[in-house]
Amino acid sequence: MENSGNENMNNTTQKGNISRNKYLWVIGSFTLIGVLGGFTYYTFIGCESGCTIQSNPYLSMIWGGAMGYLLPDIFLKPKSKE
Repeated sequence: MENSGNENMNNTTQKGNISRNKYLWVIGSFTLIGVLGGFTYYTFIGCESGCTIQSNPYLSMIWGGAMGYLLPDIFLKPKSKE
């Protein structure tokens, strides 16, 4: 038996596992937690000089926010509007 092109394409396309609205809430929440974590890291662990990210609270917060954004983005995919 031969596989048709449509059947093959349907098997390879991946459907999302979370609604778009919930996805945005999760991404926003994790980003906010990351920003707060970056500030907390700066406050308690950061160094005063010589460290590029740790010596500046804004860079620590941006770095934490980026990590907070990327973490759930690895595991969650929004459902498409089909």
